[in-house]
Amino acid sequence: MISRAAAPRVQRVSARTAVWYLRIVACLNLFAAVSLSFREQVRHHNHGDFYTPYLLTAGFSSAAFAVLMAVMMNRHKRAAWIANLVLSGLLLIGVVLSLLQHPGVDRHWFNWATLAVLVVFVGALVLGRSEFQAKGDPTNPKLAGWTLIGGGVVTLLVGTGLLSLTAAGRAASLADRAEYVVLRAVTLGSDGSQSLEFGVPRAIDVTVNVLCVGVLLLVTYALFRAPKGKEYLSHEDETRLRELLVKHGARDSLGYFALRRDKSVIFSPSGKAAVTYRVVGGVSLASGDPIGDIEAWPGAIEQWLEQAREHAWVPAVTGASEEGGVVYARHGLDALELGDEAIVEVSEFSLDGRAMRGVRQAHKRVARAGYTVAVRRHADIAEAEMETMLHHADQWRDGATERGWSMALGRLGDPDDGQCVMLECYDGEGELKALLSFVPWGEHGLSLDLMRRDRDSDNGLMEFMVIELIQRAREIGVERVSLNFAVFRAVFERGSRLGAGPFLRAWRSVLVFFSRWWQIESLYRANAKYRPQWEPRYVLFERSRDLPRIALANACVEGFIAQPRLPALLRGRRRGVAAEQATQERELEHVA
Repeated sequence: MISRAAAPRVQRVSARTAVWYLRIVACLNLFAAVSLSFREQVRHHNHGDFYTPYLLTAGFSSAAFAVLMAVMMNRHKRAAWIANLVLSGLLLIGVVLSLLQHPGVDRHWFNWATLAVLVVFVGALVLGRSEFQAKGDPTNPKLAGWTLIGGGVVTLLVGTGLLSLTAAGRAASLADRAEYVVLRAVTLGSDGSQSLEFGVPRAIDVTVNVLCVGVLLLVTYALFRAPKGKEYLSHEDETRLRELLVKHGARDSLGYFALRRDKSVIFSPSGKAAVTYRVVGGVSLASGDPIGDIEAWPGAIEQWLEQAREHAWVPAVTGASEEGGVVYARHGLDALELGDEAIVEVSEFSLDGRAMRGVRQAHKRVARAGYTVAVRRHADIAEAEMETMLHHADQWRDGATERGWSMALGRLGDPDDGQCVMLECYDGEGELKALLSFVPWGEHGLSLDLMRRDRDSDNGLMEFMVIELIQRAREIGVERVSLNFAVFRAVFERGSRLGAGPFLRAWRSVLVFFSRWWQIESLYRANAKYRPQWEPRYVLFERSRDLPRIALANACVEGFIAQPRLPALLRGRRRGVAAEQATQERELEHVA
């Protein structure tokens, strides 16, 4: 595939010309839908021997179709290019034949103008053909066919049923009513048809038209939709990623989360680096920094971007560090600060001082209540004990949705995750009351993965467990701990200061409002009490206009929108590889 950056200028300009033509036609159709005089002129030229330019037919339906075509062409879809070339080519042939049959220039000047526009559009398509190489999903034709059949049946049933409720419909046979709906669907006429012996209310004609246009748009979308990207981590991929993490895992605290089995991976040509991602709603969303040797990162990023262009996916990165963001930026991505990660250096942590008074008092209060904490690697936990912890973790989860993606492993108790660290908090009677699970961050670091606690237990258990881990970190060779990620941390911190500007204060107020449901501010405050080092994290994107789409995809994978049910993932491979893969398929279908 020829990249857009390397394509000849004439091809790029031709491709943009075709896209802008479709956009202009969409605007003209929309204007015709609200302007009676312009609509009448367009309809006049669409009757008899006159022709209007390609897709200029006036009305909301043609405007919607043109918009959809423009969007798909803008995403460099090969199927959309073929469809536009065939449709506009047929119209071009029709105009040429008409002009040959009626050569009078004065009478058919409008057709000559239409011919000129068509030649420009078809020429732009032909010259820019190498720009439209994005592949569609192989199942698109089948899906489009079933959508057409299903939509046609629904339209036929609804139209025939509505006709049966009218006096005119009851006077005709069922076959006549069905024939009327079919003819209406094929012609999409704007006025009530008088071809049959009975008059039909205009409302029924409009209803059938709306249903037909909806079916047409759904079929068009089904034909042009991007592949879903469901090549999840294979056992071989996971093995290669683990080898890279052994050598380079200390570079990024989010590195171990690349082993989520609902992610896909693409390696650099040398195999020394990889980008892990997930495709949601046409967005190829990578998380964290690339895995592996930093010298090989550009090769992996280029492979990932090339794959995104090949399938018309929007490339984006969430949770990249400053170092990773710089490398991504060299490949044409812009950066926007997303928030900060709280990192505690064990050697620098202390409970002394007035700033730590609240944490210190909470730790002492919980300790006096008789709570104790056990710190173990997952590999040191017996299978029966792990099953008990899994049962409690499921019971204590806040809601049915497992939130987190960029900083969550999505499973618990998998035998391959033996180096993860489990903190178990027991009350004075020896009952398990809370769990914390951390994934490895290189050889001497941990990154928080899972937090669970009994809601009937005392407050302050999480603070107590975190402090216990930090104080006993050297027992398991840990020098630094990554805690939760605080989204828009700088806004909360600076927005509450004296002298903060009106925009910053307003933005903080918006975040505080949404924190009622998504705990944005509470996560920041929960992390800030440990006086951590704040490491900024970034979201990277190719075009600013894609940010709403990227934000929606990110909210989906993180569990804030269209939240999937993920209880099976917590049980890891103990449910069997086949069952796990089937569960992942269902989850991602729900998200998409």
